[in-house]
Amino acid sequence: MEVGKRLRRLRENKNMTMYRLTQITGVSGHHIKGIEEGTRQPTIETLQRLVTALGSSLSEIFNEDTECFYLTENERKLIENFRILSPEKEDALLTISEILTK
Repeated sequence: MEVGKRLRRLRENKNMTMYRLTQITGVSGHHIKGIEEGTRQPTIETLQRLVTALGSSLSEIFNEDTECFYLTENERKLIENFRILSPEKEDALLTISEILTK
């Protein structure tokens, strides 16, 4: 999938309008539309501003897998919290999550 298509998919998955993205990033709607349609090539700096505003990263946009996986804000927070836990608390949290999913 092309970078522009990935960007559009990410924006739509976040339920963000192109107008809102322009407000947050300062990148013109015309430029964003061109990037999404593949008629314009963004600089790395512009692309970084766009993906950051969408709560993503350049590595997710350039992922060559057939499906790019995007984390929700809650998923991102869970991962950040998990990474600071002690090994014992990691195990406890995994046990709790397994119980909750049954």
